[in-house]
Amino acid sequence: MEREDLLRENLTFSLLNSQPVCSEWKLDVQDAVYHLANILLVLGFMGGSGFYGLLYLFFFLSLGFLCTSIWAWMDACAADIFSWNFTLLVICAVQMVHVAYQLRSVTFDREFQDLYGCIFQQLGIPLTVYGEIVSCCDGQVTTLEKDHCYAMEGRTPIENLAILLSGRIRVTVNGEFLHYIYPYQFLDSPEWDSLRPSEEGTFQVTLRADTTCRYVGWRRKKLYLLFAKHRYIAKLFSVLIGNDITEKLFSLNDKVYDRDGIRYDLRLPSFCHAALPDLEKNPTPPALGSLSRRQRQS
Repeated sequence: MEREDLLRENLTFSLLNSQPVCSEWKLDVQDAVYHLANILLVLGFMGGSGFYGLLYLFFFLSLGFLCTSIWAWMDACAADIFSWNFTLLVICAVQMVHVAYQLRSVTFDREFQDLYGCIFQQLGIPLTVYGEIVSCCDGQVTTLEKDHCYAMEGRTPIENLAILLSGRIRVTVNGEFLHYIYPYQFLDSPEWDSLRPSEEGTFQVTLRADTTCRYVGWRRKKLYLLFAKHRYIAKLFSVLIGNDITEKLFSLNDKVYDRDGIRYDLRLPSFCHAALPDLEKNPTPPALGSLSRRQRQS
């Protein structure tokens, strides 16, 4: 073994010695195109993530390899250097065209672009994933005129999941005001979460438009099929819906009192398991008691 190690070391030493060593450095500076190429390569590698980050990266890399190819052809006169850099130039250019095509294929209308920027982009959701979500609703936005109802208490079946894009929705129960729904909030997140995929139910609150509203809605069954196909999207909506329900609960926390004038804390499990006779004396809590299956299970 020692003899083999010695032979290996001698072979490595001879290979290193066979390489020419710079006896003296050139005093003249390389052509300006060479330095410009390196500057462009540095800028390219400073690109970010996502489609626009990839476009930035491949654009500057293409320019860098183009300048290096020109330098190799005009100044260095080295065919191998030119060949490698020109090959890398072609690869980066092809990648840039491919990313640009993908970016163009997932462009959306203005309202969907605003929805992506306000909710999904902040969570780092790629445009390709967002495209799957938009295609599930066929890219349609629905208009709800002022004083028209999105859902009526005890009558409208729970068949959709919708996000308000513009306007304001008033939520009432037994004619009493509960809270408002503002843009980029879910219209029916409590109803959605109160049912399992195989269950059916009706709204326990009335949702009426205070102004002309625009919203995007997904059919319940179609959205469940999307969840079954993409577990990532299912987890994403679970987080969004849970956060929306939490915000609605806290907005109601200052409005719910018992018969002695003591304010309920909706975060406490005891509120969700309160006796029905006590709740029937106050018309507001029944709508809240069915806000979410998560609250009942806590």
